Amino acid sequence: MRFGTLNVRSLYRSGELTTVAWELLRYKLDFVGVQEVSRDKGDNVRAGDYKFFCEKENENQQLETEYLHDRIISAVQRVGFASDRVSYVV
Repeated sequence: MRFGTLNVRSLYRSGELTTVAWELLRYKLDFVGVQEVSRDKGDNVRAGDYKFFCEKENENQQLETEYLHDRIISAVQRVGFASDRVSYVV
C-alpha cells in the first residue's frame, strides 16, 4: 500500500478532480491526504479510480479531504474527520 500527501489548494475548476486522480494513479498511490483545499461544497465523489472523501468547510472555507483508490476501498470501514486538520481511516 502506498500513502502520500498532496498540496492542491483549489479544486474549483472543472476537471480538476480528474486531473488530480490521474496524478495519483501515475504515482500508484492508494491513499492520499489533502488539507485546506478550496472547493465549492463538501461531498464524496468519484474521480477516475479514486473516491474523494470530503469534510465540511472550516471557517476559512477550506476542506480536509482524503483520496482512496478502488483497490483499498473495500477494506475501509469508515473515513472520519476529528477536526478540520485531523482525519482518520478505519
